[in-house]
Parts: sequence; C-alpha cells; structure tokens
Amino acid sequence: MSGPSMSNGEVEGTRWAVLVAGSYGYGNYRHQADVCHAYQLLKNNRLKDDNIIVFMYDDIAFNVDNPRPGVIINHPDGDDVYEGVPKDYTGNDTSINNLFAVILGNKTAVKGGSGKVVNSGPNDHIFFYYAGHGGAGAVLMPTDEELYGKDLIDVLKKKHASETYKSMVIYLEACESGSMFEGLLPQGLNIYAVTASNASENSWEFYCPGSYPPPPPEYKTCLGDLFSISWLEDR
Repeated sequence: MSGPSMSNGEVEGTRWAVLVAGSYGYGNYRHQADVCHAYQLLKNNRLKDDNIIVFMYDDIAFNVDNPRPGVIINHPDGDDVYEGVPKDYTGNDTSINNLFAVILGNKTAVKGGSGKVVNSGPNDHIFFYYAGHGGAGAVLMPTDEELYGKDLIDVLKKKHASETYKSMVIYLEACESGSMFEGLLPQGLNIYAVTASNASENSWEFYCPGSYPPPPPEYKTCLGDLFSISWLEDR
C-alpha cells in the first residue's frame, strides 16, 4: 500500500495537507508519531509548510515518560519525526470548530492556533489524514469532542460547493473508521476515502511491547498503527 503522491510539481494546482492526531497522553504516542511521520513524508515530497496544517495535542515529545526527550519515532529503528513539525493547532486549539474552519478555508472562524487554513482554489488538491480513536459513526478529537461522520460529510459538501478543490484524498486511521463514510459519502465530490477498518472492525497498533517487531526496550508504548505505517513506509 502506498501513500498519495503529493509532489507539487506533478500536476496543475497547489497541494494541501491537513494532518490530525486525534488523541492525547503518552499511552497514545502512536497517533502523534503517525502524524509527525506523515508531515516528514510530505515535506520530503516538496510540500511547503504553508500548505501543511497540523493538529496535534503536542504532549508526547517532552512527556516525562518519553525515554528520548524531544524525540518522537514511528519505527523501532526510525529517525526523529518530531523535528520541524509545525505546531499549528495544539492543546485545546485542536477543536472540531478549528478543524472545520481550516478545511473550509474560513480564517475568521478559527480560534487560536497559527491561523493557517486551506486557502485552496479550484485546481488544488487536498490530502486529509486522521489517526486516533473511533467508534460507530464518529472519531475523537484531542479535545475529547466526538467528530461525527455526518458532520464531516456536511463540511466536505460545503467545500465542494465552494469550488475550492479539484480532488481530495482522505486516509482515516481509527477503529470502525469505515462508518465515517459508508452510506454517507455521496458520489460526485471527487473525494477518494480510505479507512483502516470497515464500519465494525478494529484498527490495530503496531511496534508494541511484547509483539514483533517490538519497540526499543525503553519504550512502554506502541510506536505506530498498522494501516498508517503501511502507507508511510510504503509496504
């Protein structure tokens, strides 16, 4: 499974990315690690920081339980993926209100954070990636708000109606993540959505203590998620 091609020079229009780690706490290390890795991958494929918008609680890198302060890894032998990641929306600024405002390019509706939004045009391409926890019909944001599939679809319909993108790719990493789109995402929006599970399955963490391959012995938490590392590592 490979990730989306996100090089600015390949097609007409600007490429944008919205990256969301939907959890907080050291026990959820893997979600912020996934998102940080995604940022590094996009950056290496020539996306500019102005066009990459990151939502993460940002309580992992310098957490007292992190054995490598200031460093986040997404693979047992991996490099630091935290360095250079834009802290656009952190802490309580990782709200649903801000996420929807960012997607819609509504700068005046943003509260806190960097103020960056997807200021896209009709020839632009958008990649939306979420990694976190989910259940039937919803995923969680770091603010403990439930992001419902029907509300996300409504925002995507508004984005399409504004004629401010040409295509959109969505990768969603969460348990029961298929329920965010199954029977909800209409045809004709030019959106390609891929989920880690169907509407009733779990998604799975990876690089966990007691599993193979394990994280370095000083780590007492999982480093990644199976769906996410499959495209981030191009497995």
